[in-house]
Amino acid sequence: MIETQNLTKIFQKKPAVDHISCRIPRGSIYGMVGSNGAGKSTFLRLITGIYRPEAGNVLIDGQPVFDNPSVKSRMVFVPDDLYFLPGAHMERMARCYSAIYPSFDHRHFLQLAKSFRLDTKSPLRNFSKGMRRQAAIILALSCHPDYYFFDETFDGLDPVMRSLVKGLICQEVTERQAAAIVTSHSLRELEDTCDQLALLHEGGLLLQSEVQNLKTSLFKVQIAFNRPFGQHDFSGLPLMNYEQTGSVAQLIIRGEKDETLGRLRVMNPVLLDLVPLSLEEVFTYEMKQLGYSFEDVLGRGGEEVSA
Repeated sequence: MIETQNLTKIFQKKPAVDHISCRIPRGSIYGMVGSNGAGKSTFLRLITGIYRPEAGNVLIDGQPVFDNPSVKSRMVFVPDDLYFLPGAHMERMARCYSAIYPSFDHRHFLQLAKSFRLDTKSPLRNFSKGMRRQAAIILALSCHPDYYFFDETFDGLDPVMRSLVKGLICQEVTERQAAAIVTSHSLRELEDTCDQLALLHEGGLLLQSEVQNLKTSLFKVQIAFNRPFGQHDFSGLPLMNYEQTGSVAQLIIRGEKDETLGRLRVMNPVLLDLVPLSLEEVFTYEMKQLGYSFEDVLGRGGEEVSA
């Protein structure tokens, strides 16, 4: 279990992480999305004991992390800014990792390198950005730790490699009951991988929830009538958003789906369709309820930010 309690880190008198509290159980993947400067990397460096917090606590299975080698030996951190020994190839890095992690599985390392089609004897300086990212992920997965921390995991990976990495992380967490925290700029990258999702902004945790709860608590309905109508006709429903274009309205509703659809059918609409909500749409409407614009928080300006 990873637990943070009012975790706070300050740089130049400004909070980079501001009183964050969360609990992440073993056997789960926790996704954290946010723009540049939101505090994601700082949060991971606090959890892994690289930084000492100004306030609050980080506990791994009830033990503090900072200056605790026994706890740190059970975790692997793949940062956004990768580092390898000068002139090293993957085999040399594997020997380095095996000296630190008794659980390092060299056979698994070779199998993964083969799956990714990487030459373990070729200098890493000759690798592309994406290949270096793949190498770092392979080394991390070969350690078989209890806790994984991936910062901007999918940056530089092509779609095929992204899918492969997601599958490997899910397999490791499921089979070994490990836990992983994965950060990204893109909510879509995390949607099909994570059990829990959190939105970080200016060092604060604006929203966190289990993915399944987010998807089931809201639903979208398209409705039309052969008579004039407006938002006032739905005043008795728990509407989160109402938009009307011509004779068709789109409702975002929080509540019990079957009961709500039953109430709408009684109104004798000529069109009543239940439309799937993407997780990005769910976050957008949840953020509106909190008084934030999802696009502004992610710094998107109406454009999708990719990992």
